[in-house]
Amino acid sequence: MPDTPPIDPEAIRNLRDLNPGDNGEFLREIIGIYVEDTPSRIAELKKGMADGDVALFTRAAHTIKGSSANVGAVVLKGVAERMEMLSRREGLGAMPALVADCEAEFARAAAELRRLSS
Repeated sequence: MPDTPPIDPEAIRNLRDLNPGDNGEFLREIIGIYVEDTPSRIAELKKGMADGDVALFTRAAHTIKGSSANVGAVVLKGVAERMEMLSRREGLGAMPALVADCEAEFARAAAELRRLSS
């Protein structure tokens, strides 16, 4: 995964194009919300695992998948999509490694998003 860029530049261009002429303010706002909210969703993944709450876990994975797609965090979107699918089909047994991947990919994505929005 680390060889794949964490952020799709086309997604960033599309976000910039949604509000042209604002000097990137809209992009910064979207990125700020994503970077602020995603750690809470990761905490929900961990709580879902700890409590054996498949519904909470799956909902958090789904939310991470969607918000990551919105900002072009393609690798993280893929990890979240896998967590969502597997939790629905197989429960939470295989999730610790995927949650660790999710955290690592979020760190990469957040760093790149901050760089792109500055």
